[in-house]
Amino acid sequence: MKSNYILTGIAITLMGLASCNKKLSQKQQANESTPVHVQLVEKANVTIYNQYAANIEGEQNIEIRPKVDGFIDKIYIDEGVEVKKGQLLFKLSSEPLKQKVNAAKATIEVAKAQVAAAQVEVNKIAPLVQKKIISTVLLETAKSNLNANEAQLLAAQANYLNAKENLEYTSIKSPVDGIVGSIPYRIGSLVGRTEAQPLTTVSSISNVFAYFTLNEKQLLQFNRQLNGNSIADKIKELPAVELILADGSTYAHKGRIETINGMVNPKTGSISYRAIFPNPSNLLRSGISGKIMLAVNKNDVLSVPQSATYELLGKKFVYLVSNDNKIYTKEIKIGEPVNQSFIVQDGLQEGDTFVSGGLMKLREGMKIQPVNQKHLPHDNAALSKK
Repeated sequence: MKSNYILTGIAITLMGLASCNKKLSQKQQANESTPVHVQLVEKANVTIYNQYAANIEGEQNIEIRPKVDGFIDKIYIDEGVEVKKGQLLFKLSSEPLKQKVNAAKATIEVAKAQVAAAQVEVNKIAPLVQKKIISTVLLETAKSNLNANEAQLLAAQANYLNAKENLEYTSIKSPVDGIVGSIPYRIGSLVGRTEAQPLTTVSSISNVFAYFTLNEKQLLQFNRQLNGNSIADKIKELPAVELILADGSTYAHKGRIETINGMVNPKTGSISYRAIFPNPSNLLRSGISGKIMLAVNKNDVLSVPQSATYELLGKKFVYLVSNDNKIYTKEIKIGEPVNQSFIVQDGLQEGDTFVSGGLMKLREGMKIQPVNQKHLPHDNAALSKK
């Protein structure tokens, strides 16, 4: 019986010791804190590259049209080929025009003969007038006839030059170096000066133009960062622009903005810009599309990494760290994403400490052990808005 009392006492003692150890363990866990990377909210100057849809056109897009009517006898080029200035493109039927040239040449010979005959008449009458054998009226009449024949000779020569020029127009040549566009006509087609469609188009693409637009708000923001009073002064201050091609690649050569339209389109509320890009390899063609990347500088902005935010019910939040190293949620308003960060419009102040990552294991009011993570500097950083 005595042994039973002893065993009971030992059991009670062990239970008490276990309870104390459990409370001690819980107290130690409460005093411990989880290491978490944190950063300071800082102001910085950033450069954001905004993207604008652009249409690409050759520096010169020249419609090739016939200057005379005729049937197409030969086509010397094909669509998409590269041609040089002065290269023969089309040959029109020339036989009727050759006949006109020959007729004009014959008319010249006739006019020359008439001039010669009139001159002989003047030479014959002049001595007789001097000797007062005949009246001066006859001499004046002869001279007038000579002048009329000389005028007819000049007209015949002009008609000949016109016919000869029209004959030359049957050989249609390229006015510039460039790339041939579509050819809607074939050999045997009758073409003329009144046709709606040109024979083809030759695009000079050694340089290309990229046309894009900004709305009024974007225009104001953009112009405020530029120095200069006149448009020309502002254009000189514009940074180089980049071109994103249809496959998502960045064009190898940078361009520059050349012109800014002087008026806002009242229908669209936008203003047109034109940038020029070199095209030494003829990679860019008239009619393709792309996106212009235009730099916009923003000074003294706050930003946080995207990994430091989480979303709940369509709102963005971060975890801020209090003075006693406890975390609490804070709603923030952000601008559009730029690279791996968000520019913060509201909700944070310079000097706030926020948790920079590992948000899944955190909860409101949790005590942490802050581990300072080197804040990535934004000064002069170029953030690309996608």
